[in-house]
Amino acid sequence: MPTALITGASAGLGAEFARQLARRRADLVLVARSAEALQALAAELRSEFGVAAEIIVADLADEADVEKVAERLRDTADPVDLLVNNAGFGLPLQFAENDIEDEVRHLRVHVEASMRLMHAALQSMRGRGGRIINVASVAGFISRSTYSACKAWLIGFSRWANAEYARDGVTFTALCPGFTHTTFHERMGLAVGQEGIPGIMWLDARDVVRVGLRDAARGKAVSIPSLRYKAIVALTRILPSSLTSGVARRGRV
Repeated sequence: MPTALITGASAGLGAEFARQLARRRADLVLVARSAEALQALAAELRSEFGVAAEIIVADLADEADVEKVAERLRDTADPVDLLVNNAGFGLPLQFAENDIEDEVRHLRVHVEASMRLMHAALQSMRGRGGRIINVASVAGFISRSTYSACKAWLIGFSRWANAEYARDGVTFTALCPGFTHTTFHERMGLAVGQEGIPGIMWLDARDVVRVGLRDAARGKAVSIPSLRYKAIVALTRILPSSLTSGVARRGRV
């Protein structure tokens, strides 16, 4: 059976990745900060699908914890075939008003931890084959504070790495959903219906993950799991950034 390691696996898109991969009979390595939530999810998946579900409790803003996960990815005796870099969180758009330590932690989780884990995964995947999915966002195509900047890095790196390491049998896919119903916004204190986003713009987590896994299997460097968001991304290529950033500010996250 293939083995998948998923960060931010305790809720949201991470938990949905775990469920869909378990349904496909993949063994799992689940990574998140909450031991209790991980244990509950692992028990559920073992019982329902009969797969192995290992847990690693780690805060990816902490360098020692990132190294703990990286060490598991470098393990050639029990190799990981799919890495899903999903862990992340949001901050208010007002960069100047945000606590700078929160911003630094945000950067570490979204960019530095993802980079370190990709580097570790390549040590065991090159020549053997493997897939890496980086959960980015359509925000990466729009000027929208540091969250957009972090996601833009993931998109750019995935595009380059997918071409660079295809010869070694390793594919990279940046999964770029739009607004998706998960616990992401609730953790920022925004109740359902109070996010400032029209209902038509919301995606279902199951669809996002299903399309992301399909596009990764096809070796696509960028996956945008919605026709309406594909259209928005296309518009960002021709509209001035002053206009797109102004529209982006209308959302509350």
